[in-house]
Parts: sequence; structure tokens; C-alpha cells
Amino acid sequence: MRRLGTLTALVTVAAAAVLIASTATSAEAATSSVPFTTCSDAPTFGCGHLPVPLDPTSVIPGTVSLAIRRELSQTGTATEAVVALAGGPGQAALPFASDAQQIMSAALATRDLVVFDQRGTGDSGALKCSALSFSSEPLSTVIPDCATQIGATRGLYTTDDSVADLEALRKALGYTKLVLYGTSYGTKVALRYAAEYPNNVAGLILDSTVTPNGPDIFDQSSYAAVPRILSQLCASGACPGIANPLADLVKVLARLNRGPVTATYISGSGKAIPLKLYAGEVASILLAGDEDPSLRADFPAAVAAAADGHYGLLAILVAHAVLGGSSNSTVDNPLFIDTLCEELPFPWSRSAAATDRIAAALAAAQALPAGTFGPFSFTTAFQQSSAADCAYWPFATTAPEPDVTALPNVPTLIISGADDLRTPTSNAQQVAAMIPDATVVVVPQTGHSVLTTEFGSCARNAVNAFFAGTAIDTTCAPRAVPPYLKPAPAAPSSLGSLSPLRGTHGVPGRTARAVELTLGWSARELSESLFETLIGSFNPSYTNGLGGLHSGYAKLTTSKTSLKSTFTFHRFSYVAGVTISGSITNGVGTLTIGGGRAASGRIVASTFNRFVGKLGGVAIRFTISRAQALALTASSAR
Repeated sequence: MRRLGTLTALVTVAAAAVLIASTATSAEAATSSVPFTTCSDAPTFGCGHLPVPLDPTSVIPGTVSLAIRRELSQTGTATEAVVALAGGPGQAALPFASDAQQIMSAALATRDLVVFDQRGTGDSGALKCSALSFSSEPLSTVIPDCATQIGATRGLYTTDDSVADLEALRKALGYTKLVLYGTSYGTKVALRYAAEYPNNVAGLILDSTVTPNGPDIFDQSSYAAVPRILSQLCASGACPGIANPLADLVKVLARLNRGPVTATYISGSGKAIPLKLYAGEVASILLAGDEDPSLRADFPAAVAAAADGHYGLLAILVAHAVLGGSSNSTVDNPLFIDTLCEELPFPWSRSAAATDRIAAALAAAQALPAGTFGPFSFTTAFQQSSAADCAYWPFATTAPEPDVTALPNVPTLIISGADDLRTPTSNAQQVAAMIPDATVVVVPQTGHSVLTTEFGSCARNAVNAFFAGTAIDTTCAPRAVPPYLKPAPAAPSSLGSLSPLRGTHGVPGRTARAVELTLGWSARELSESLFETLIGSFNPSYTNGLGGLHSGYAKLTTSKTSLKSTFTFHRFSYVAGVTISGSITNGVGTLTIGGGRAASGRIVASTFNRFVGKLGGVAIRFTISRAQALALTASSAR
């Protein structure tokens, strides 16, 4: 749940009017043994710390200080609290306390809100491991070095240790029961707490569910969901020019399984950068699309082109989602590795050598039924799995966490994104089968962390109804999304494959069509880059330049004095053999068309989105959509 708090941050100001302000001083705690003082950066919250045993069994001495933020209910006398549990494992929760307050506002008239960094994260003794910074080192060196740097107590950061902390927190703050709101990994903490302390749970809100014994070490449910996700994405002709994205993906993976393919990615300065593409990177793009819908929207067109032997679009996605992905400072990566390695049931002896562990894991993956990993191979599933890292981990515990076999039938709302691959809807259904009266809400057009990323309000309405005790509407209707988040059309394989622009013919007409498509693709890429910048993803195009698909680059600049925006093309090519040079300022400008296969000439935009000119001596006239024109003029109205 890397993006918790990024999309919601965009609406924080607008939503400020509905945030609940406590009528009691947040630092007061009538029944709490934890002293709170008013948080300097959030005056409605009280800040405090609770020392808990480092080892809940008390065998190993020491304590961990849990950093807590709490907001009292309107009455200031609540006996129940909503506790927000962050994801990861390894994500700090305190930076998102105000977001949790907004999302859970319907519950907070009579309940306190408690947010805390789980042990080993954020301000609760975040684990440190400098070895992870040396990306050039092999896993066989990095993972053992990281474990050594964490130290002999690395076996004390499992989910069940966090469950013990949560119970200690409940007791120290004086609550009779808790409502647990978890996202992603936080749902696992919530479920295992409910299994261990069923009488202390007033309700569960589970967003993007991890099963209580998960995640599966090979992510079987994620891979199995790939065909469904692609089918949903391109249903009802939503992917223009793309007949079967799954078949395209199967063809691409068959090629990549034989070895990497070298493709070219054009940087924002026009430099051609060779990239080796691997099957695992394709899987990474799909998973990254859970939190960045622009990646998911571009995926079918990229694999369709790759299936025809053109890997440029796929290279762009790899460059954005895999190679250029920026690290998230709210996630403690050492804790992530530590927790997964120590608690999951890997198919090997913990005392075995690393080479034997790898062999055992590969054999276990290969032995699974055909189709377990969707279109991907068992080898890719292993390489992308936690098993590939944890094979080198020196275990401090002798066994994985015990399985949870039963869950209490407490009031439970389970929210799932229909497009979520990381924690697919099958996880939600599996947990719902263990809680007979649970309500499942599946939100279309949404990936991971639904309550912070959905375009509509269906999930939020479900939360409000859950706390109001009214009927929950489980039928979420699709919502309109911006054009740049709809599936991209198939990219032209060549100039000759294009139909001439209406009213024209021959090479001039095809060139005009290529220019129209190039402007449309540029506008889409610019809009996506702005969107990704706002949500904290990586895409340098908006500020550093947009590389063409085949050559050249384009750059957006804004005058500090006149505020005029200029989009300048430098031999920019989206259709092979056709280049664009020139500039458009606030929708007006002149473009020179060239390239080895094009009908050369000039076109002029004298008004906003209308273009006229001559190509190969033939008069050309066309318009682009208002949305595309707004993107090319860097208008905030997009």
C-alpha cells in the first residue's frame, strides 16, 4: 500500500470541513496509563509512547517503544477505539493519521481513533539495514548481511508479535473493544488479532485483504487473477485495436522465457537507452498497476506491440515502473524482508543450505497444477517471490507462524478492488468464507488500497453504512475515468498500416493520420506524467522531457512571467518514419513534419485544437480533442 495518503492528500483541504474535531483535549486520557501531549503538527491528536516487551514471551529482555497518535471521540469518554493498521509489512502509520481520521469519520463520534507505528517501523524502532542500499551486490550477500545488521532479535518482528503489541496497547489505553481498520498487510494483523482475541473485537474493516495465513509465498492468487484482470480491462471493446490481450501476453512471455529481449527506451533528452526486458519485469508492471492505473491502462497496447515484435512501449513501462521506481520513505524494507522470511511457511528446512532451499522452492513451484501462475511460468513466479530472497536468510525462529483455522463472526466489512492483483478479490472471498456474516464490496476500476484510490465513493459509502448500522450497497457502479486512464489504443506498427486521414489519400493522408496520433499520444503521456507526479509515482516526462517511441523528444516549459506554456518537439517520432519538430504555445504554433517515410510539410495550429497545412503538397485539415489540446497546453483544467 505504497500510496496510502497520496491520492487522499489531494483532497485533504476539500475534506477538512468534515473532519471531526474532538471536544475534549486530545492529550487527556481518563482511563489510559499512557501520557499524551498535544501533537505539535496535528493539534486534535495526542502523541504518546508505550513501551512493550521486545519478546512477548519474556524470554529475551528489552522493550520496544510504540509511537502512538490518538484522537478522542466527541464525548471524550469512549470505551471503544478504531485502530488503523498500515500495510507492508513495514509501512509507518503515523504519517497517515489524518487520512485514517477522514476515512473513518463516521465511526468517531463515539469512538476514539488510534494510529501507531508497528514495531520495527517509523518511530517505533525502525529496523536498519544498510546492506539493502548496495543494489549491485548479489542476494546471497545482501540478505545475510541485512540479517546480521538487524541482529539476533530479528525473529521478534512477526505479525504475531504485532498482535501482542496491539493487545498491550488496548489494555494500556483502557478500551474494552477495538474496531480494526486494516489495509493490505494491516488486514493480516487485524485478522490474526481477531483470531487470538475474539472478545476484544467490535468490528473489522478490511481493505485489500491479505489472508490470515498469507501471503502465499508464490503469490498464486495474484497470478491466477491476471487473465480476469486483462479481460475486465478490455471488456466491451475498451482496448481499441486489441483483440485479445491475454493471448498477446502469452506470446510475449513465451519469447521472454527463452531469454531477455533488448529493447530501446528514448529518454527525455532524446537519448536511446538499451534495456533488457525479462518476464519478471512484465509481472512487476502488472503489480505496479494496482497503485498506478496509468501503467495498467497502457499495458494492453504495450504487450500487443511486443507480440508483433515491437518492444518500445513495453520498454517505456519497464523504465517507469521497474527501473525508475522511487523508494517509499514510509516503508521499512528491512522490516518487510525480516517479517516475511521469519513467519512464512517456505517449502524447505530452515537449517538447509541456500542452494538446497532454492532447489526445494523451485521444485515446489513446478509441482503446482498447470495454470497456477496464469500465463507466467513457475520459474518467473519463484524469481519474483519472497522465497527467492528468503532462501538466503539466516533464520532466528525455528518454525513459521501457526495457521489460523477459525475467525470469530464479528461485524466485518471487506472491501476489494476488482482490478487488484496484489490482494485479489479471491482473498476477500476466502476470508469472507471464514466469517459467515461478513459483507464484501467489490469496487470496479480500482486496484489496491481501495479507500484511498477509488474514483467514486462506493467504498466510503459502505464504511459509513457499516458504522451507521444501515444496509450496505454492495453493487458499485463503474465510474467515469479521465481519458488518459482508459486503455490506450493499439500503437501503429508502421506508417503503411494506417488509414489515411478522412478526406485524404496516399502517403500524405497517412502522414496526417500519423501526426494526429502523435499529438494524441504526446497528450496522453503528458497527462499521465502529471497524474503520476501527483500520486507520487515515477514519470519524469512532465518536468524532464518526453522521449518519443522511436526517436526524438519533446519538452514542456512554462514562462514565469507570462505563464504561457510551450510544448516543443525535437524530431519526435511516435510512428516509425515520421518525425515532428516545432512548438505549440498555449495551443498555437507551427510544426514541421519529416522523416524517411513521411510526406514532408508544415502544419499550423492557429486556434487551440485546429490544425491546417500541407503535407507532400496536399492540403491537410484536422482537429484534436479538447482534452488532448488541454494536455499539450499544460492546462490545469484537464
